Amino acid sequence: MRASRALAVTATAFAAVGLAAPMAAATNGPSNITVNPYSVHQGATMKVTAQGCGHGGKVWSNAFPTTELSAGGTGHAKAHIRHNATPGHYNLSVKCSDNNRIETHKFTVLAGNGAQGGLGGSMGPSSVEMQVGGGLVAAAAVGGAVFLVRRRRTSHAAF
Repeated sequence: MRASRALAVTATAFAAVGLAAPMAAATNGPSNITVNPYSVHQGATMKVTAQGCGHGGKVWSNAFPTTELSAGGTGHAKAHIRHNATPGHYNLSVKCSDNNRIETHKFTVLAGNGAQGGLGGSMGPSSVEMQVGGGLVAAAAVGGAVFLVRRRRTSHAAF
């Protein structure tokens, strides 16, 4: 009797998993849409993420041109806000490539350009900067050697 119960429970569990798997694989359209930053300056870039678009999709708004949403479990898009976008509240729309459902999310456009703070020295020098620096060091070494050789010649002549 116990063996038959265990078999029945096991069969039920496998049936539940087997029926749920196709539903999990199907996409229901975009969900969990986020924007970073929520408040963005004119001319700046905003990152949009959305789940449920396994084959990618599109993101659009009146504040920025249509941009592509990457494929995967969580799709990413970078939206460049127009320089002439009117400051205020906007909605963006997300549509998956494999689904007709459209979801929206709010964000705010701020007046003016944001600070161009740069990376604060967290990036190393580029190859061009390394070559220029190496050339300056080499020129200083050659100049120093010429100075020492000329000074030595004049000091030996005095004796």
